[in-house]
Amino acid sequence: MTPRQMWLRQLGAVLRLEWRKTLFSRRGWWIYLLALLPVVLTGGHWLFEVTRGTHRHSMGEDSLIFAGIFQVYYLRMGIFFGCVGLFSNLFRGEMLERTLHYYYLSPLRREVLVLAKYLAGVGAAVLLFSTSAGISFLIMGKHFGPAWNDFVWHGPGRGQLGWYMLVAALACVGYGAVFLAAGLQVRNPMIPAAVVWVWENLNPFLPEMLKKISVIFYLKSLCPVDVPVTGNLAIMAINADPTPPWVAIPGLLGVAALVLAYAAVSSRRADISYSGE
Repeated sequence: MTPRQMWLRQLGAVLRLEWRKTLFSRRGWWIYLLALLPVVLTGGHWLFEVTRGTHRHSMGEDSLIFAGIFQVYYLRMGIFFGCVGLFSNLFRGEMLERTLHYYYLSPLRREVLVLAKYLAGVGAAVLLFSTSAGISFLIMGKHFGPAWNDFVWHGPGRGQLGWYMLVAALACVGYGAVFLAAGLQVRNPMIPAAVVWVWENLNPFLPEMLKKISVIFYLKSLCPVDVPVTGNLAIMAINADPTPPWVAIPGLLGVAALVLAYAAVSSRRADISYSGE
């Protein structure tokens, strides 16, 4: 067996183990609530409108409202904090449970371990949040009946649905790499998470050059419906041309790969210390 074949077998074995641990972790019950909340809200909207029997708004307004939910809740809160919980605990959780040394004492390359844990986290995050975004979009305007079905499956709604699910998946990929690296490097990942969250939420008000040093800028560029900043904060917002998909998608994947590579290399020098945990 060649070294590459051995690494692939190890990757597959660890990935299967980590997938089950990550998806069904008792520590992550609140992440399911983050993914479920918009489904409950949009489902409640659907039932309320069906019960009322009249429509005081248009499908276009429902589409715009969902775009706001996606950009404000999913990207800035749900997916962000879900990735903090999922990925920062991939190594810190093992430290708290004092089980990480079982991996480190086995004949397993640290890079393979990092990649397997990351892929397990991405799989769990994408399953939860991309599925949640898709279901929420489908039921958002369900009370319009056949008109909504025609909009989704034979009109622009199908493209919007695909983009929302893709953007949610890319958010999991990007934020996941950042918070896995943070979980490896610092004892309390909440500190870098807070810093990143503040930076990402300041993005609309930053100069154009600084806007591009963030994940949220590229994710917003890929969203199918634009949600402008309104209210008193609108005068402080600085507009910038969105990045085209052929730049934004490879860029996000490239940044995630670089951060993951850094985490993999730094894991070689990581020592196990359960003191103070």
